[in-house]
Amino acid sequence: MSVDQTDKQLHSEQPHLLRRFGLLEATALNMTNMIGIGPFITIPLLLSTLGGPQAMLGWLVALVITVSDGMIWSELGAAMPGSGGSYIYLREGFGRETFGRMMGFLFIWQFILSGPLEIASGYIGFSQYLGYIWKDIGRIQSLAVITALGLLNIALLYRRITFVGKLTVSLWVGTILTTLAVIVTGALNFRPSVAFDFPPGAFNFSLGFFLGLGAATRIGIFDYLGYYDICYIGDEVKQPGRTIPRSVIISVIAVALIYIAINFSVIGVVPWRDFVPAAEHSQSNFIVSIFMERIYGRGIAMLFTAMVLWTAFGSVFALLLGYSRVPYAAAIDGYFFKVFGKLHPTKNFPFISLVVLGVIAIICSFFSLGMVIDALITTRILIQFVGQIVAVFLLRRNRPELSRPYRIWFYPLPNVLALFGWIFVFATTDWSIIAFGLASILIGLVCFLLWSRSTNQWPFSAQKPLSDVVS
Repeated sequence: MSVDQTDKQLHSEQPHLLRRFGLLEATALNMTNMIGIGPFITIPLLLSTLGGPQAMLGWLVALVITVSDGMIWSELGAAMPGSGGSYIYLREGFGRETFGRMMGFLFIWQFILSGPLEIASGYIGFSQYLGYIWKDIGRIQSLAVITALGLLNIALLYRRITFVGKLTVSLWVGTILTTLAVIVTGALNFRPSVAFDFPPGAFNFSLGFFLGLGAATRIGIFDYLGYYDICYIGDEVKQPGRTIPRSVIISVIAVALIYIAINFSVIGVVPWRDFVPAAEHSQSNFIVSIFMERIYGRGIAMLFTAMVLWTAFGSVFALLLGYSRVPYAAAIDGYFFKVFGKLHPTKNFPFISLVVLGVIAIICSFFSLGMVIDALITTRILIQFVGQIVAVFLLRRNRPELSRPYRIWFYPLPNVLALFGWIFVFATTDWSIIAFGLASILIGLVCFLLWSRSTNQWPFSAQKPLSDVVS
C-alpha cells in the first residue's frame, strides 16, 4: 500500500464531520432558530419602545437590514462553507496570518459571550411562558427550570448529526404549527380599530422618536437573528454552494411574513394599552397566551402555551447546535485552545465546545431579558456584522478567483444598506451598553496582543505556524 493510500485510509478512519443537512434541514434549522420564542416575548417590549403600534416601523427597518445582511452571509457561506461561519469569513477576508488572525480572535472572544446570551434569551422566554401554566412560579423555581432545560438541550445534542437533522425537522414542524395557530386565529378575529389605535403624536419625528425607533429595530433584529445559523455548520451541509444561500434567503422572507402576521394578529385582538409599558403589566410575559385565552378560553390557551414552550425549546436547540461548531472550527485551525477541536470518538461532533457553550448559556439565563438582548446585539455589531461587510469587499478585491456559487444581488447596494442599518442600531443604543460593547472589544484586543507576543506571532513575528504554538 502506498503512502498516499495509507494517509487516505487513516483520514477516513478518523472522526470527521458528515454532510447530512440538505435544503429542508437547513431551512428548518434557520427558521426554527429565527421564530423560536422571539415574537412571543418581544411584542410588548417592541410596542413599549415608542408607546404604540407605530413601533412596528422597527420591524420594517430590521427587515431591510436582515435581508441585506442575509445576502452577505449567503455569498460568504456559499464561497467558504465550513464549521465556524463568521470566524472563517473574517479570517480569510482580512488575511489569514495578519489582520484576519486578529479579527478571528476578536470574533471568538465576543462570541463566547454573545452566543450563549442568545441561547439564554430562549431559556428566559421559556420560563416566562411557563408562568402562565405555573401561576405561583418564583425566581428559584424559574432558575431550576432553566437549568434543567439547558442540561436537556445539551443531552439531546450529544449525538450523531443524522439524528440531530431529523429532530430539527420535528421541532420545526411544531414551530410552524404554533405560528399558524396564532396567524389564523388573529385573521379570523382581527379588528383594525384595535390594531391601529395610534396614540396622539405617534409620528412626531423628534430625536426621541428616532431613539425609540432604534430600540424597536434592535428588538426586531433580535427576533430575526438566526437566518444565518446554517453557515455555522457548513461542513455538515450537502451541496453547500446551493443549499446555504437558498436556505438563508427562504428563511428571511418566510419568517418576515410570519412575524408581521403574528404581531398584527395579537395587537388586532388584545389592545396594546393592556400590556404597554411591558414593565407595568405582568401579563406581558405571556401575551400570546392571553391572546388565545380571550378568544378560546383558558383551556385552549393552556394547550397553546405548551406549543409555545415547544417552539422555544426548538429555538435554543437550533442555536446550540450551530454555535457549538464555532469554537471547534477556530480550535482546529489553531486560533483557539486545542481542546475545543476534539470530536466525539464515535458520534463525530465537537462535544467539548457543545458542553462549554451550553453551560455558559445556562449561567447567562440568570439575567433579565432586556439586558440579555441589548448585550448580545451590541457585542456583535462591530466585529461580526460590520466586519463581514468589509470582508466581502476585501475578498472581491483580493481574491477574484474564489469560487462564488452565489453573488450578492445588486452589489454593493445591500452592503451599504446593511452598514448604515447596523450603525444606526448601534448608535441609538443606551450609552452604557455601547460602552460595554466597546470595552469588550478593547479588552479582547489587549488579550490578543498579549497572546500574540507570548507566542511570537503577528504582529510581533510571523516565523512560526500558528498551529504550532496554541496549546
